[in-house]
Amino acid sequence: MALALSPELPLGDWLHQLDDLAARSAGFFLRRPVVLDIEGLQISRPELKEFIDELSRRNVRVIGIEGARPSLLGADMPPAMSGGRATQDIEEPIAEAAAAAPDSGGSEPAPAGQPEPQPVRPVPSMIIDQPVRSGQSVIFPEGDITIIASVASGAEVVAGGSIHVYGALRGRAMAGSMGNASARIFCSKLEAELLAIDGLYKTAEDIEPHLRGRAVHLWLDGDAIKTETLN
Repeated sequence: MALALSPELPLGDWLHQLDDLAARSAGFFLRRPVVLDIEGLQISRPELKEFIDELSRRNVRVIGIEGARPSLLGADMPPAMSGGRATQDIEEPIAEAAAAAPDSGGSEPAPAGQPEPQPVRPVPSMIIDQPVRSGQSVIFPEGDITIIASVASGAEVVAGGSIHVYGALRGRAMAGSMGNASARIFCSKLEAELLAIDGLYKTAEDIEPHLRGRAVHLWLDGDAIKTETLN
């Protein structure tokens, strides 16, 4: 299993978020194979090469690139992943492409002095409908993770948002991994080895005995993880 990273522009800000994640979880990328998904990312070849070098300096080992135009790749870069999504081989930046496109006449520019409305981006989420087995890691820094099964002992679930487990939670669950203090953890049966929200941890020894085997909701209140049972 490889960890998939989907960078966003500006790359400098995205790298700062990655540094924050690595600082909160020591050894997060250690010995983890990484696939870089740049589907739809408007980036030049030199920028991509420098970005991969920046990841390498952070001990992030990129084994392949998915969603890249053929003109972006070369012998000095990780290979393209076979079976990935097809993309058009267009070198022009998105701004130039938009300027070259004919005006459809269907929209009018915003009045002078008023900012153009920004589209509302839905909160991304990942849904897994099979058990997470011992030794497996599910990592989704972009949003919530919902698991319609159990998480085995020795497994790991890391989300930038909240974590929902509809079965038994026996492994490690780390919500709010990108600095989201409002993230929460829900599970139908609490048997966890470690729980974390926004870098604050609660180990198995810290979990109240009466919560074991119960449906539980966890959230962050200041510098403490609060828990309550669910009906």
